[in-house]
Amino acid sequence: MAAIPLGPGGLIARLFGGGDKPFVAPADLPTTTKYLIFAVMAFGQFMALIDIQIVAASLNDVQAGLSAGPDEISWVQTGYLMSELVMIPFSAYLAQALSTRWLFALSAGLFTVSSALCGAAWDIQSMIVFRVMQGFVGGAMVPTVFATGFALFSGKQRAMIPAILGMVSVLAPTLGPTVGGWLTDAVGWRSIFYVNIVPGAVVTVLALLLIRVDKPNLSMLKKIDYAHLGAMAVFLGGMEYVLEEGPKNDWFSDPKILTAAWLSFVAFGLFLERSFRSGGPIVRLSPFRRPTFVFACVFNLVIGFGLYSATYLVPVFLGRVRGYNSLQIGTTVVVAGVAQVLSVVIAARLSQIVDPRRTITVGLTLFAASLWMSSYVTPDWGFSAWLIPQGLRGFAIMLCIVPSVNLALTGFEGMELRAASGLFNLMRNLGGAIGIAVVNTWLADTTRITAARYGESLGENARHAPDVVAAVASRIAGGLGDANQALLAARGEFARVVGRYALTTAFDEVFRTMAWVFLAALVMVPFCRPGPGMPGGPPPDAH
Repeated sequence: MAAIPLGPGGLIARLFGGGDKPFVAPADLPTTTKYLIFAVMAFGQFMALIDIQIVAASLNDVQAGLSAGPDEISWVQTGYLMSELVMIPFSAYLAQALSTRWLFALSAGLFTVSSALCGAAWDIQSMIVFRVMQGFVGGAMVPTVFATGFALFSGKQRAMIPAILGMVSVLAPTLGPTVGGWLTDAVGWRSIFYVNIVPGAVVTVLALLLIRVDKPNLSMLKKIDYAHLGAMAVFLGGMEYVLEEGPKNDWFSDPKILTAAWLSFVAFGLFLERSFRSGGPIVRLSPFRRPTFVFACVFNLVIGFGLYSATYLVPVFLGRVRGYNSLQIGTTVVVAGVAQVLSVVIAARLSQIVDPRRTITVGLTLFAASLWMSSYVTPDWGFSAWLIPQGLRGFAIMLCIVPSVNLALTGFEGMELRAASGLFNLMRNLGGAIGIAVVNTWLADTTRITAARYGESLGENARHAPDVVAAVASRIAGGLGDANQALLAARGEFARVVGRYALTTAFDEVFRTMAWVFLAALVMVPFCRPGPGMPGGPPPDAH
């Protein structure tokens, strides 16, 4: 079948006409066209993912600019994550109904518009609404590129797809706080949203011009099971709310969190009922019939847990313990991103010649080792001390992601591939949401317990503590001239030092516990069976 011309005239015809052009199967497109389509979609995915964390370093500026309260500002991130979680599994249905071309173009275009609206927000309520919109429309780009990449390429070319998309998936959240902090310092907080406008518009136009890998089935829009969609939205949105707000509000002792948890649980039951009984479910759970897909999703849950938690914990340590500013934090954490880029080619090459079970075993082990090394952190750790643990973690994550993507998506075609991609990507985001909530709880509880133990220890050995406080107070008194104020200042400094060491000890415990989680995941490796054509699996024609 002849390829559709891609000259200027051909591109214009495809955008404004082109309806009578013969459909070309994705695998039959010219190689240059395949790479152009993939590059455009991968960049769109990068924009959607980097915006999850791009506000992290600028929340204080956004809060001041919109006169928001501390409880309200957290919804700038929570709202985005909740709506994105709902769209990721729903995108498979929309891709079949609208076609990949129109879904991706609409997603990129509306993401651009909502980004501009976020930049123009006039109060915290409007900002939250626009962020929810931004997360929902942008979420469609994340799983769509995975499914399209596997449909476009095969053989050695396909081997690079999970490596490149895996790098985008982990690099974007890592770079988000750095890019956001730099833009805020240089231009102002509104620029972190306006920066999406030009690239978003370019991606939208190129998506319309280039992507033509499947046909729409508009009749599916009339068959949407709104009960299924609503149940999924309440289930995932409620779960994300519980996970985000739980660590800050003592979990189920808060009536709002308890209510959200119950609603999420009931909605999950309705979601499962509609998944199995609906004539046109919006989310297909059929990929879970394959045991290897189930194990790959669990791996992705663990990977999301470690990736997002570690990416969150290191900047928190550097800010709260070391007192680094946003630029110093960005310079320190970028090491993991550099290591990820360097390991892409290695991970892709290994995926062609090594049994994925062996690769993921090495990846999980190295990731656990990096977390174990981080569990010896001291209050003085800076760039040089974090260099090896972060570099090892950045290298290891690609050895985890690439084989898990191959195990999950190899063997699926068409609608099943889209559904598998949506569910697989959902697991990574869920893992991240669960991970951040859990480590926040661990960190707070362990800090409190450790501080109490330090207090008990000082009480049992009270001979030395008062002497230390008195010595500090005498030094301060020389400058203040007031013995009482000096004593209070000395006690405050003493409490600060104790709190700093208690927090550092808590980081040690959290990193060590996370390492055990990754080692425990190794138990699942022997139960995975590589798909046809994969190293260690049956030949491509086996059934």
